[in-house]
Amino acid sequence: MDLPVDEWKSYLFQKWSLLPKSIQITISTAETLSDIFLHSSLLLQECHTRGPTLRTLHCVTPIALQPSSTWTCLKDIIRAQTHGYPERLQPKMMLRKAECLVTLGRLQEASQTINDLEINLTAQPTLAASQFQIQQRTLSRLKMKVQEKETLTETFPAALTKAFEDMDLREENEQISSASSSVSLCTHPLKGRYLIATKDILPGELLVKEDAFVSVLNPGEMPPLHHGLESKWDTRVTNGDLYCHRCLKHTLAMVPCDGCSYAKYCSQDCMQQAWDLYHSIECSLGGLLLTLGVFCHVALRSTLLARFENIDKVVKKLRDEISNKDICLPESKTLGQTFRDDLGGECEENGKRVETPIPGCDINGKYRNNYNAVFNLLPHIGNHSPEHKFLCALSVSALCRQLEAASLQTLTTGLKSSQPKAAMAPALCQELHTWGVAMLKHMLQLQCNAQAITTIQQTGSKENVITNSRQVCLATGIFPVVSLLNHSCSPNTSVSFISTVATIRASEQIGKGQEILHCYGPHKSRMGVAERQQKLRSQYFFDCNCTACQNEKHRPAAGPRWEAFCCSRCRALLQGEDVLSCDSASCTEAVSRGHLASQLQDLQQQVAMAQKLLRNGKLERAIQLLLGCQHDAESFLSAEHSVVGAIEDALAQAYAALGDWQKSATHLQRSLQVVEVRHGPSSVEMGHELFKLAQIFFNGFAIPEALNTIQKAEKVLLVHYGAWNDEIQELQKMKSYLLDLPPIPAGPSV
Repeated sequence: MDLPVDEWKSYLFQKWSLLPKSIQITISTAETLSDIFLHSSLLLQECHTRGPTLRTLHCVTPIALQPSSTWTCLKDIIRAQTHGYPERLQPKMMLRKAECLVTLGRLQEASQTINDLEINLTAQPTLAASQFQIQQRTLSRLKMKVQEKETLTETFPAALTKAFEDMDLREENEQISSASSSVSLCTHPLKGRYLIATKDILPGELLVKEDAFVSVLNPGEMPPLHHGLESKWDTRVTNGDLYCHRCLKHTLAMVPCDGCSYAKYCSQDCMQQAWDLYHSIECSLGGLLLTLGVFCHVALRSTLLARFENIDKVVKKLRDEISNKDICLPESKTLGQTFRDDLGGECEENGKRVETPIPGCDINGKYRNNYNAVFNLLPHIGNHSPEHKFLCALSVSALCRQLEAASLQTLTTGLKSSQPKAAMAPALCQELHTWGVAMLKHMLQLQCNAQAITTIQQTGSKENVITNSRQVCLATGIFPVVSLLNHSCSPNTSVSFISTVATIRASEQIGKGQEILHCYGPHKSRMGVAERQQKLRSQYFFDCNCTACQNEKHRPAAGPRWEAFCCSRCRALLQGEDVLSCDSASCTEAVSRGHLASQLQDLQQQVAMAQKLLRNGKLERAIQLLLGCQHDAESFLSAEHSVVGAIEDALAQAYAALGDWQKSATHLQRSLQVVEVRHGPSSVEMGHELFKLAQIFFNGFAIPEALNTIQKAEKVLLVHYGAWNDEIQELQKMKSYLLDLPPIPAGPSV
């Protein structure tokens, strides 16, 4: 959802392929953002007249955005009831009211209305039997929908205020807002801006706590419709129904926007703040924004938020950018000189050494979380493909045309400017081209500078005795300070989120003068060096030369242990390309990689079947199948293979569900060995697995083992999350309970 929906992308890419070569060359060789935007915008009229209209494309968006009929319907129902709606028609009216309340997520009111309706139906014996049965079936369906929404897992801690207090910076940096005094901002002609440690930093120390300058909720995938339910009962939920569209707080009692059926908030205050900042403009653009994707939405919202800084200064900066040849290097400058000018540093002026400011910093040299910092993030114009620039430019052009049609008068609301507001509306309409170029710049920036805002969601039902969790992407945001961190495939920091606030903690000891490094996604524990290099080059436009990549390049061409095959005779690791041979000198076993890959695929299918049985509660059959998979895996997979870990984890879950805590712990400890080899003993993945093991020991009343595992899990999770984390809170409760138990009396002496 970051980029436009597939139908719009396919249409524009087809449009690009059919353009005359001369126009393709003109757009490809355009030297400024303004030229790219202008040349692409001129083609928009033809897109409207010959291709699928944007109105048509709204219908193929993953979440179709309809007018606010539900909210209007509810207000009409309340008005009808207030003015004496006929008593005999009340059941029909109450049923519609309950449907509206369920759709809007107002579950407590929906439950009360359903109860009132049941009482009303019982009091009407004259109701025809067929009508009564229909009403009862409808009520049953509504109850089921209410129950489904009520049982959704709460993923945020209850006391957000306390959580933020626990993660405050001890001493804020005077040079960089939202950063601790333990880091400093530096520049390099080739590396760009980066952060280093100003002192020795311990694991778990909070280095950055930054609220997103801008964030947009990712609507997420629409789950499949349950079989047999009619479309009018379609109450499927996505992230857009569960998380506040401004602060991202998880809530079930959403407050919907009066003007559209999509934007929902955790409170009236959040709704009002969103309206004042940006939603007054975005409200009528909902379907179009979903069609154009999250990146385009972030680009629009960034420019809308820019209005609340000095508007005159922002427009001047945008005009300067438009007139700047931003991808061509002046012939009079060397590459190093150009980087120095762009990044700040020392330069010659009238024969004197002058310190130039670092881009993004204010006149006092402070780097702040504001539009100036966002504006100075690199868009990498010369690195994007012509097709991608065309897609972004035409998407922004479509958005600008819609803004123009809707009038930009409301853009003047709340602006900080010396000009009278009444005089600014036409001026802003004239500046639409300027704002369009700004949005195009932001959209191109996002490929390298967007940050996925994630959360840990628990999977399975609340009845599960072992907590399984997964990381999901809630939103896309821009964090100017976080963007200063360079990438490493083996980073020394860990990032987590509460609401729209990102926290960066040291995940290991960092020495004074060492660079603070963050992982952009490709991590050494998740993929090999070749795959990492390819992904970083295609998305971020650089060749990674971190320590992990250097070390792996100099090793023999052997895959990671969690992907390794072993000899069926002596259990030694197999090595090679198309034909793998045993690593042991005393063994002559050899086997083709294709044969082993086929075996692995068959085994993975069996494991998937067993996991499905487990989810459906068929525990004995799942265990039987998993034990067979375990036996098959031993014949050709290394003990640390990721599939072996998955088998052991599934067995642990199955035995825990049966209450066999000892067997469950044995299998989970084997799974932990695989996690430790792949992710490391201090990784966040290891912390989550230790949390699960602590639950098993706790439920099995293995007190010494539980206390020991709780201590290990706390130590790891505190480094990555701090004390506010839900799992840490649960661990502390378990520990407190076990320590408060009376001592077990010793048996009689013999």
